[in-house]
Amino acid sequence: MVQHIMTLLFDRNFLTMMFVGVLAFATVVTLGIPLLERSNLDDRLKTVARRREELRARHHAALNNKRVSLRVEPVSFMKNTLERFRLANMLESENTREKLASAGYRGQAPLIAFMFFRFVMPFIVLAVGLFYLFVMTHFQWTGLQKALAAVTGGLLGFYLPDLFVSNMITRRQQSIMRAFPDALDLMLICVESGMSIESAFTRVAAEIGTQSPELAEELALTTAELSYLPDRRQAFDNLAKRCGHQGVKAVAIALNQAEKYGTPMGQALRVTANENREMRMQDAERKAASLPAKLTVPMILFFLPSLFIVILGPAIIQIKHMM
Repeated sequence: MVQHIMTLLFDRNFLTMMFVGVLAFATVVTLGIPLLERSNLDDRLKTVARRREELRARHHAALNNKRVSLRVEPVSFMKNTLERFRLANMLESENTREKLASAGYRGQAPLIAFMFFRFVMPFIVLAVGLFYLFVMTHFQWTGLQKALAAVTGGLLGFYLPDLFVSNMITRRQQSIMRAFPDALDLMLICVESGMSIESAFTRVAAEIGTQSPELAEELALTTAELSYLPDRRQAFDNLAKRCGHQGVKAVAIALNQAEKYGTPMGQALRVTANENREMRMQDAERKAASLPAKLTVPMILFFLPSLFIVILGPAIIQIKHMM
């Protein structure tokens, strides 16, 4: 078996086919990724507009003392499945809505989709595992071992939606924090020029959208909440909760204190802008400092063997010829 594998690895036709296949795959990926990437700023701004309409409807409902449905619940196959098996309360955890909001998914439809995939992913992973272990491969395992491996994979499938949401939260936070110090500088300029905090948020959201659509969405949503929520401090707290970063929390606390005690907004924004800029620099320095440790394993696995082959290879060949 090992001899057959080594013969295959050194076969000229096989190596040529592998090289051509890798080049073709790299070409397709290189040409396809720019086509798949598109700016989703328009969709996010539409979501903010819908959120603004919801807040307006809620405000009018509070004034009229009427209980009005703000959003028609999505009637779909996912919702009907959850209602048929009565799984909504079982699959929804305490912070599910907050996690989805931090990932950029708001409303009832993303919540239902999340709970639906929590329900179906174990069965999908179980079916794929059974098909792979019993049909595609020929491991020297017993049927019980293959079934246990598939069941273990199915249990892990329950956490796949949480893993997806966690990855989306991380990507969203990184995008927000890359542009947040620059947004604070623009906001400081707007406030010191005489604009209100709502107008500053709106202006900065329009300017920062090309750099970070996620931050533009959050600022636009905060502007809507400042206009329609009865407590303005709640809008800043919601911004910090959705972003989930210490820098944004510091800005929210500073703005709340400025609103409460009447201190100048420009001073609070200037201090927090310097802090966030220093925080971004510290993150960059920390990543740079951890780079040598991260390169140790790739160097041991890839660079050092090649270096030893280049250095010791001619000497070994000469020794063989002499013997």
